[in-house]
Order: sequence, then C-alpha cells, then structure tokens
Amino acid sequence: MGNSFGCSASGERLVSAARDGDLVEAKMLLEFNPCLAKYSTFGGLNSPLHFAAARGHTEIVALLLENGADVNSRNYCGQTALMHACRHGHWEVVQTLLLFKSNVTRADYLSGRTALHFAAVNGHVRCIRLVVADFVPSERYEVTSAQTNNGDRGNGSVLKNKFGQCALSKFVNKAADGGITALHMAALNGYFDCVQLLLDIQANVSAVTFHYGTSTDLIGAGSTPLHYAACGGNLKCCQILLARGGSRRTLNCNGWLPLDVARIWGRHWLEPLLSPSSNSDIPTFAPSNYLSLPLLSVLNIARECGLQSSTSCDESDVCAVCLERACTVAGEGCGHALCVRCALYLCSTSNIPSEMDGPPGSIPCPLCRHGIISFAKLPCSQAKELKLRLSLGLCTPCMLHHHDPDSSTIASRPEIRRNRVASVSSDIFCPVSCSPFPSVSIPMCACNDDPCPSLEPHDGEIQGESPRQSQATLGEQDKFDGQRLEKTTCSSMFWSRRSCHREHQCNSEINT
Repeated sequence: MGNSFGCSASGERLVSAARDGDLVEAKMLLEFNPCLAKYSTFGGLNSPLHFAAARGHTEIVALLLENGADVNSRNYCGQTALMHACRHGHWEVVQTLLLFKSNVTRADYLSGRTALHFAAVNGHVRCIRLVVADFVPSERYEVTSAQTNNGDRGNGSVLKNKFGQCALSKFVNKAADGGITALHMAALNGYFDCVQLLLDIQANVSAVTFHYGTSTDLIGAGSTPLHYAACGGNLKCCQILLARGGSRRTLNCNGWLPLDVARIWGRHWLEPLLSPSSNSDIPTFAPSNYLSLPLLSVLNIARECGLQSSTSCDESDVCAVCLERACTVAGEGCGHALCVRCALYLCSTSNIPSEMDGPPGSIPCPLCRHGIISFAKLPCSQAKELKLRLSLGLCTPCMLHHHDPDSSTIASRPEIRRNRVASVSSDIFCPVSCSPFPSVSIPMCACNDDPCPSLEPHDGEIQGESPRQSQATLGEQDKFDGQRLEKTTCSSMFWSRRSCHREHQCNSEINT
C-alpha cells in the first residue's frame, strides 16, 4: 500500500502536510519523490488524498492526483476520498475528484454506503448535484406531476435521455445496510432541499427498508421515506414526499403508519398532515433549484481540455466573467462564451432558476440570463488530457535507494497491469456479509441544529452516579474525541454511531 521502510517517514510528513493544508511542504516532498502520493498509513490505510479530501484542501488534492495518487484508493473500511469529501460537504474537492474520473458507484465495506449516502445524510445538496452529474445528460427532460392517484410510483420526474432511466434510478436508489437509501437519510434528518433534488432525479418515494441489518430496529422494516420523515419531524419534508406520491396508509412490518411513527417520537405537529383521513392542502413544489442540466457537458469538456485555458489570446476572446482566461466553451442557445473554469463553477453552484423561458434544470447565463441547457466546446480550444498516472499497489523505490533510469521503463510496461486484480462490483455481494450497523435508538428530540444529548444507556452506567464522577467521565471522553465531534446533533448521532469500531479507527486518523 505504498508503505516501506525508506519512504515511511517522508510519507508521514506528506500525510501531515495534506491534513494541515501545507501546500509548500507537499510540493517539496512530491518533487523529491512523486511516489509518496501512493503512500498510505499503517493503521487505517488512509492515503494523503483521504486526509486532504476530508479537510477540504482542494489544491493539495489536485497536486496529489497530478503526481499519480489513485483517485479510487480505499482505506481499511473501503471508503474513498470522494466519500470523505461528501461526508464533510467539500464540493470543490468533489468537483476535482470527478474531473479525475472518480468512481461514484463504489460502496464501503461496512454497510454498502456510496458517496451519495454520505452527502445525503449530512444535507450537502451541492455534493449530491455533482455526484449524480454523470447520470444526468445535458438535454431537455419533462417533469410530470405525481399528485394523481393513477398508481404511478411518484418519482416526480421522468428523465428522457440516451442513457435511459435505468442507470440513474439504480444509482440513486442503491440501498445500504437494511435497505436504507439516500432519500431515507435526507428525509430523516430534515434536509428538504436534498429530498426535493433526489425525487427530481428519480428517487423512489415508495422504497422500503429490509428485514436484515440492525438499522431496521430504529423504526421497523418495511418503512418508507415518509416513515423516516415522520420520525425526523420536518413538516416540509413530509409535504414534499406526499406531493410526490408518498402514501399515508403504508404499514411497515411493525404495523405502524407514518402517523404512528410521528406519535411515537413525539412529532405531534405532523398528525394533522399524516392522518389517513386528512384533508389538508398539500402545496405544489416546483422542481429543485439544484438541478443542473449543463453540468455533464462542461464536466466532460473540462476532463478533455483541462481547467487551465490558454493565456495567449486576443482581448475579444477573454472570459467576460473572470477577465483572465481564454473562452473555451459557449452556452447553447445564447451563444455567450466563457472559460471552462467559470462555466464549471457556474453549473456547480447556481441555485437560481432562469428568468427566461427554459426547462427545469437550466442554468441562467451570467450575461443575458438565458437558460443554458448545455455547453459546447469552441473550435479554437485545444484538447489537453489530465494527468492520470498508473497507480501501482506496491511501493516504488523510495528516495533512499538509487534510482536506475532503466527501472522506470520496466515498471511502466503494460505487463505489470496483468498482476493487478480488477475491482469487483459491490453489487455481487450480499449486504448481509458486510459488518452491520450496531443497534442504536433515535434520540427523542425535534431539533435540527441545536445540540441534543444521547438517550442510549451504556452498559456500565449507574443511575446513582455522583456529579463528580460524571464530570470526570465527560472530561475523559472529550480528550479522546478531540475535534471529531464539534457539534452533536440528531443527524450526526443517528448516522455516525451506527458505524463500527473499524470506521472509528479510520476516521480517528483524519480527525486528530
């Protein structure tokens, strides 16, 4: 995994530089030995790319990838750098990883969670937009209302594209341990922006959880996203799910309706809305403002040409937004030219619908406000492939050994790739084989941002514990936690405490 006696000390220096954001130190180490980009720690097998992605250091992430770091490398828990970036909401890091063709469909070893699950559980809607970009083509699609009682599944949108609906639907509805999808997690934690975006990209509003896996102990197997939204207590999430086809009369395996779940967890303000005989008016919701149709087109152009535009250009060819780089792309429809970096930033961050006539998901042009569906590469732009070096599994000679010029040519022969084991899709494994989540109970709290205590008792906890002993226990716990949990909320407790000791071991290296 890149660990050897010679490069271990320098590798740890690179890990510290990636974690602390020291770009100068990272450049110096990689210039002296580029092979350090493939280094990984002994404990959690976290690479410098994992540390930089988790901390949001975009420049160091790009530097490591340009020096041969494996964009799809896994740590001890099977988590990639993309998962860490989505967990912490660093959308610029996610964008950089996608430019180097990071695999968004990979799932971790513990519970089968993809990067989409990590983004949805923490409400990072921009990361969700980027993660699904390769499945949403840059062309028009129709949004049909799902409020009719014609027996439709109620996804809220019908995506017509050359890829078909299967790939997008399969990725968005991929279930983790216990059948929990990204929509379940976003609905539970009250992130209505994520719920609305997931429904617009064909998330199944009727998806139910499974019998196996300890995560079903929370609400019960057979629960829909509406059950989870009722447990979370967010009114707008319940309204969006009902408007997109969610049923108030669905029973889970415990025989509970969404109304029963709301009563059990004390969400009494949801009872008028979730009652099976309710006559409450459900508002109509427009498509999500975070839909971005032209994102895939500009992402492919950036992969082909790179983000650095040519500086030798006429004044008429300079991008009108940044006034620095040459124009390389043009919006179809209005024809205004931009540099690829500004176009990519626009598609990744814009959440304002177009003022002109345009389909849902079109991005307003910054010059004329015309709706842009896709970007086209200008004829004058030159193709410049990104540096995607071959990442070997074994450690290459470190700086302490003599470097033979002929050895580099031997190491770069195609025959070496025959010894590499091809990655196996996680879909062929049964989710039961993964280490399940430990049992956990949802805290009976209706807060979304305020800190709330855990109600789960420990084995050695005594009711008659003195205040002095409890303060000592809390002090010792704070020493171990450090910066891992700056703010404990219902959302963080539900998700983070369901992981096992192996995940804490991998994450403790990054968060220390």
